[in-house]
Amino acid sequence: MAHLYLSAPQKSSGKTTLAIGLCRALRERGLAVQPFKKGPDYIDPLWLSQAAGRLCLNLDFNTMDRTEILAAFGRECAGADVALIEGNMGLFDDTALDGANSNAALARTLDAPVVLVVNCQGMGRGIAPLLLGYQTFDPGLRLAGVVLNRVGSARHAAGLVRAVEHYTDLPVLGVIERDAALAIDERHLGLMPSIETASAESTIDTLARRIAEQLDLDQLLTLAESAPAPPAPTPEPTVAPHGAGLRIGIARDAVFGFYYPDDLRTLARAGAELVPFSPLVDAELPAVDALFIGGGFPELRMAELEANRTLRAQIAEFVAAGRPVYAECGGLMYLCAGLHWRGERRAMVGALAAEVMMHPRPQGRGLVRLRETGDHPWPGGGAGRELAAHEFHHSALIAPDPGWRYGFEMMRGSGIDGRHDGVVQQRLLACYSHLRDVGGSGWTGRFLRQVARSLGGP
Repeated sequence: MAHLYLSAPQKSSGKTTLAIGLCRALRERGLAVQPFKKGPDYIDPLWLSQAAGRLCLNLDFNTMDRTEILAAFGRECAGADVALIEGNMGLFDDTALDGANSNAALARTLDAPVVLVVNCQGMGRGIAPLLLGYQTFDPGLRLAGVVLNRVGSARHAAGLVRAVEHYTDLPVLGVIERDAALAIDERHLGLMPSIETASAESTIDTLARRIAEQLDLDQLLTLAESAPAPPAPTPEPTVAPHGAGLRIGIARDAVFGFYYPDDLRTLARAGAELVPFSPLVDAELPAVDALFIGGGFPELRMAELEANRTLRAQIAEFVAAGRPVYAECGGLMYLCAGLHWRGERRAMVGALAAEVMMHPRPQGRGLVRLRETGDHPWPGGGAGRELAAHEFHHSALIAPDPGWRYGFEMMRGSGIDGRHDGVVQQRLLACYSHLRDVGGSGWTGRFLRQVARSLGGP
């Protein structure tokens, strides 16, 4: 099956908006487009999923080994006509000196031709040495073409194309004009999530139309078709039926939407019924056995969250009654007593006796390493067990209770206080870290076993 890797020399080059528009443009041609995103990310995959009409899967060296990445890639590609993998950061950027976890390494793993999206604003003939350097830096990588992005004028475009064609053998697949219509609003964690705006569809349609006009889709598809076939699909790993008959309430609305789709799929494959509810607008909790409150931006709608007093009280009672709850990042913030931002405080659920303060700079960002403690509430683990996760938050808890118990020690990362993460209160686990059920993590099965045990199960 055809596939391409979209990358850039550096972040903020415009590859995400191009990837969104390309997914929709190819879909409008009648193609089944399977999107992927490198690394831990929720926001870009939301846009890519909506644009393609197929769930975007994350491919992440931090939590998955290469065998698992290849197996997942092959499974998700089944039934699609073309796959688009969007990179993160720059093509060769990596904390490892040898680039073992870089976009280039993932592109090589997937045998994917790379299309480099270059932000050409303020650039002229200098694009040639940049591209020559990228071509020679990693001879094992197939750099297949370039998209010239944020070009200022026809004259600017002509000079860039002339330099690329004279000094390199890379085809120019498109010249994208600098255009405010090709921008998506950004905030402290990146793009505004598509779940927050009613105009997401029109934004995607605009991107698709402009991309189709300025990109050579036929040449791009020819490059994608030159890629070796992905691995043959293999069955998904067997999932134990720990969730049979269980109803798990999932907070999903314009605030809470940061969930890995393959984790939700694993919960469902284990037999759990996922019951969505909205902390923004629902007056009552649905009849459920447990709650999963994922990440999001509660600070942006904190007045509305505060106004929904009935639901806040019901969630506080749910926690106080010892019912199972798992919360991540935005969910952790929502469960605290109050949220402070821009000189304003709003009351939240109050299940955790702590205040949360938003800060202009990240308080925790990047890959984390967790070590489980003996206080972790889920069965099937054990003190000393380590796992990989990630965090990205501009908030911090004000004076966390020194008497709190935690489910994790921080081996790497910030967590709640720089040393711990995962506040434990009865059957509540609330973290800044985001878990993913890959690489042997098994968190979904462990959570479901906790829920079953809370109801008297084995």
